[in-house]
Amino acid sequence: MKELMRQLCPPLLWSGLQQLRGRVRSGAPGSGPRAQDLEVYWDPRMAEILEQWGEGNAWSEIQLLLTDRRGTVLDIACGTGKVMELLAHYPGLEVHGCDISDMLIGKAVERGIARERLKVTDATAMSYADGAFDWAYSIGSLEHFTEEGIGKFLQECHRVVRGASFHMVPVARSGSDEGWIKTFQSYHNNSVAWWQSRCRAVYPRVRVLESSWSDRISVGKWLVCEKAV
Repeated sequence: MKELMRQLCPPLLWSGLQQLRGRVRSGAPGSGPRAQDLEVYWDPRMAEILEQWGEGNAWSEIQLLLTDRRGTVLDIACGTGKVMELLAHYPGLEVHGCDISDMLIGKAVERGIARERLKVTDATAMSYADGAFDWAYSIGSLEHFTEEGIGKFLQECHRVVRGASFHMVPVARSGSDEGWIKTFQSYHNNSVAWWQSRCRAVYPRVRVLESSWSDRISVGKWLVCEKAV
């Protein structure tokens, strides 16, 4: 199973990309896809991968980022609900999750997460009221959207969240904007400055924190997006 998962490796799954020969860059930023690759989120292999990939890095980090906070939290692109399950141990937090895939939401329900805290919705047009949550986060999700979709994702996050949101993404080790990379789960592999410019188009304050996640072509960063005080 581990070997299969390494072969299927999306950007934020394992600490090394073993199948780099199959990687194809489709051009610099601005020449990326017009539509997001969505079919993968109904592939049972994705559900299996999402059960393990964040161990020892991103999953620990989001717990640290939220450990002293209280209130409602939205897990955007929550997948099978694994991170929601981890955060359930924090009594000050009421964690909700959303995903575009009804298959993945079904997996979250199967693991025991309350159905009323889960919603099938598109992150670029979420069916939540303005200011519905105190905090939000996404992990290994934002980079899979088109450039237009990234802007809409952040605008929706700004709309439905009263406080800060935390987004973990891969950035290129080269420091360059390498553009859209086609893998099992395709994504943008660009510079920190590229990501900051997208976030600052929506949020007045953006901080970048290090993540312990990395692979052979990318390192992980947390984008902390804050509204004006």
